[in-house]
Amino acid sequence: MEKVIIHVDMDAFFASVEQRDNPELRGKPVIVGGVPGERGVVAAASYEARKYGVRSAMSLWEAAKLCPHGVFIPGNHKKYQEVSEKIFKIFYEYTPLVEPVSLDEAYLDVTGSQRLFGTGVEIGKKIKKRIFEETALTASVGVAPNKFLAKLASEVNKPDGFCEVSEDVVLDFLAPLPVEMLWGVGEKMKERLNDMGIKTVQDFWELPEFFLRKRFGILGQNLYYLSRGIDFREVIPERIPKSLGKEITFQKDSSDVDYLLGKLLGLTMAVGRGLRREGFYAGGVSIKIRLSSFITYTRHTMLLEPTWMDEVIYREAKRLFLENYHGELPVRLIGVTATPLIPTERGRQISFFGEDVRRESLYPAIDFINQKYGSQTITRAKILKFSSRR
Repeated sequence: MEKVIIHVDMDAFFASVEQRDNPELRGKPVIVGGVPGERGVVAAASYEARKYGVRSAMSLWEAAKLCPHGVFIPGNHKKYQEVSEKIFKIFYEYTPLVEPVSLDEAYLDVTGSQRLFGTGVEIGKKIKKRIFEETALTASVGVAPNKFLAKLASEVNKPDGFCEVSEDVVLDFLAPLPVEMLWGVGEKMKERLNDMGIKTVQDFWELPEFFLRKRFGILGQNLYYLSRGIDFREVIPERIPKSLGKEITFQKDSSDVDYLLGKLLGLTMAVGRGLRREGFYAGGVSIKIRLSSFITYTRHTMLLEPTWMDEVIYREAKRLFLENYHGELPVRLIGVTATPLIPTERGRQISFFGEDVRRESLYPAIDFINQKYGSQTITRAKILKFSSRR
């Protein structure tokens, strides 16, 4: 049986929720993520703001420069999460095979649901209609034989779009699309392909697989198949996240190493709490350092033993930081990430020379006390030292 995959992508989700809840914002350029003057990035931009070039992940100061009359909102993650839960509840009424991508995006495999609910197109339209009726928000929906094509289909008619790409029109659908619509083609890759005369997806069809693989490695092979609409990936309903991290953008750049290490420790403790709450060990540790010049360093190390202990994660994060930051420029952003993640129920091999396992068992108790009586009921002195500094 031919697969039927639906991709649902909410339209400017965070900004649309704000416009829904505040009628005065409708029709205005809404930018969610912070206010001008803060050090942060855009989390979402309404379509009115996008007309001015504002995009997600853009710095707030750049967004304010492009759209000075925009309405800047810090955002409310709890509210967005609640709306997202209503949307995903609708998904699960049509299929258990739901693969979340984010709060506002998911793939659904409805191949086996058609006898109950109709064709893939009929299911897609029902889901789109129910989302609007139950949340007053619009979604763009794509229906296709695989995930790649379903994703493209949901993008072509945004916002509030609906598109089906059936098996018999795949090549006609793909042919005129620009090469940057293919997964893996970023700005630099686009330039390289354009220099070779490849500007549309159809241009790929003239190149043999061995040539693309030799020129671009595994990416070239992937592009060969994607350009023909071939994607064998399954919809995976239960995904183990690859990483869990925290980062902070400072209000004022700093080159004070002691201060930066204090902030790094605070981030590490937040990551540790997240690991224990979600039921994961860290298999490795990564750090991110962004300088005032926007040059960004990322460094990673694997751990001898997976852990959720703050002190072990911090020890490695601190080592990576001191090995790679030498005070050449002030630091704008610092972050720490646990990756890869290992579910605690899988267990692990304990080394004769490892950390004290009894000490590890104290952490859930500390988390419980801090959750009940306040986040700093039990904390480290270094955190208190820098808690008032920005």
